[in-house]
Amino acid sequence: MRRTSRARICLPALLALTAVGLGTHASAAEPEPAAGAPAPGVSATAAQYALHSSLERGLGDRTAGSYLDAASGELVVTVTDAATAAAVRDSGARAEIVDRSMADLRATMDTLETRAKITGTSWGVDPRTNQVSVEADQSVSARDMARLRKVAAGLGDSVRITRVPGTFTKEVAGGDAIYGGGFRCSAAFNVSKGTARYFLTAGHCTNAASSWSAASGGAAIGTREGTSFPTNDYGLVRYTDGSQPAGDVNLWNGSRQDITSAADAVVGQAIRKSGSTTKVTSGTVTAVNVTVNYSEGPVYNLVRTTACSSGGDSGGAHFAGTTALGIHSGSSGCSGTSGSALHQPVREALSAYGVAVY
Repeated sequence: MRRTSRARICLPALLALTAVGLGTHASAAEPEPAAGAPAPGVSATAAQYALHSSLERGLGDRTAGSYLDAASGELVVTVTDAATAAAVRDSGARAEIVDRSMADLRATMDTLETRAKITGTSWGVDPRTNQVSVEADQSVSARDMARLRKVAAGLGDSVRITRVPGTFTKEVAGGDAIYGGGFRCSAAFNVSKGTARYFLTAGHCTNAASSWSAASGGAAIGTREGTSFPTNDYGLVRYTDGSQPAGDVNLWNGSRQDITSAADAVVGQAIRKSGSTTKVTSGTVTAVNVTVNYSEGPVYNLVRTTACSSGGDSGGAHFAGTTALGIHSGSSGCSGTSGSALHQPVREALSAYGVAVY
């Protein structure tokens, strides 16, 4: 889509750049990859996204999740019986028989929810190990860590606990921004419904204000039409200034990535994150169905990645090629080039508001 001159003036901050919110007091950003350096994770194809979604819906609890094999790039679907394994192979995916079903893993997460909902923790399903992967940040006290480990011990080897640096917390940071209610945020993806144009951002941003500007104290460019946080972390703002912005993402190198579709991320796949604090960083999806316990309350069904992020990146875009994957929610920080950026799946937000990427 051709960008209008008006869009150029008002939209540099709106195309998947930064957001204020659940970032961290973080370490250095990920450096730009060296020329020719391999990207982490495996590239997912349109066919794999479609097959992944179809099998997840069709198999229900007969699968414990899917992932992309790091060596072969194949879609691997975990199952608990031979008959389902045969059906998976017939669909064109690789089947792997595991001990724990998705119902078992959900029961494990339900126990954590009931007995170990501690601020600064998160948990989600890692189908590669058939476990619930738990992270605890540095704000979790020794007493709470002992409580968490005691609950996990009762769940056997279905749980894996990792201590991570940094803390899950709200943090305002500089950079290109939109402004509302005294807060700074940015959009993840431009979306449409008919001829109307909107942008998606984090719900903890849209909770803060109904009117949004492209500059502090500037004229309003958009009005909030929906918001959901905690539990979810997405919000919708409608452009009210007549803009017809392009549906792309800032790559921070003078170019932009066109976005033409949306999908649910697959464990093992490569993703990129665009945010004005750490610019464009890369990572691998490591867990899905993630619960994160922020101080403001829990958010459910997020996706965990190894992308680096920092305070101010919340609300940015998680994407792979032309495919929108998620809205940046938060992180426990970044150590070297290894982060733990969390995103709200974008398809859930698109469905909630009846909008589409373009």
